[in-house]
Amino acid sequence: MILHSIEAGTLLVDGGAAFGVVPKKVWKKRYTCNDDNYCLFTMRCLLIDTGDRRILIDNGAGDKQLKYLKHYGFHDVINFESELNKLGYSCADITDMVFTHLHFDHCGGSTKYNANGSKAELVFPNATYWVGEAQWNNFLEPNVRENDSYFPENMLPVFEAGKLKLVTENLFISPEVEVRLFNGHTVGQLVPYIHRTDVTFVYVGDVIPVAANVPLAWVSSYDVQPLCSMEEKKILLDEAAAKHQILLFEHDAYTECCTVATQYNKHKVEKTFSFDSVCDATDSL
Repeated sequence: MILHSIEAGTLLVDGGAAFGVVPKKVWKKRYTCNDDNYCLFTMRCLLIDTGDRRILIDNGAGDKQLKYLKHYGFHDVINFESELNKLGYSCADITDMVFTHLHFDHCGGSTKYNANGSKAELVFPNATYWVGEAQWNNFLEPNVRENDSYFPENMLPVFEAGKLKLVTENLFISPEVEVRLFNGHTVGQLVPYIHRTDVTFVYVGDVIPVAANVPLAWVSSYDVQPLCSMEEKKILLDEAAAKHQILLFEHDAYTECCTVATQYNKHKVEKTFSFDSVCDATDSL
């Protein structure tokens, strides 16, 4: 199994929103911000080549709504065809597109406008697109809190093409890749678990946006159910600590991977890694 981390671009997120009720005096010691209180977040995607499957997890914001979303300060948004070509693949090679959830910064790269801008077309034409059923229903009829995070043109072409696969329970989409349902940030969020021989990577998505969010109470103001977020995060972190799993962060601009530990019933970052270094170290496992 070959893993590739793909940086799909960056955006700016308000620090108060990123860390909720945690005071700035506290959180700024763990995650830097600029003079306007904005924190740099990445859109880090993951490509998994199992030999017979090419599974992509999330695909960033794409370029369709960048003008409308200019207050997020998007930068370095990639063209997936060009980026995959650098790795020896094409968009047509992707067999499975897995979404943690359908907020614009996670699924906007699913479609692109045709030459005259009249129609949104699939970027990954041969893929099956996996999404939590509860998340899909929320996308179709969003609550007032999330309404501005969903754009029909990102996902309706997937549904219309008959490519959508809804997930209602934890399952393996391949022998190596498991998806589990987590609520809190939004309903029906999927967390992929990538099982190598002796190492499991957990692509934590917005369950834990950045390493600074590891403590249970450090949940984002974007989370629609913060108490549920804490409960679900505890489940994830307890297992990660007990089984020495490696967390892969989607949004952290400074920490790509880490292990976690528990001490006095509290969770903390144990050791941090670059993604390439931890993959190289486990290639022989």
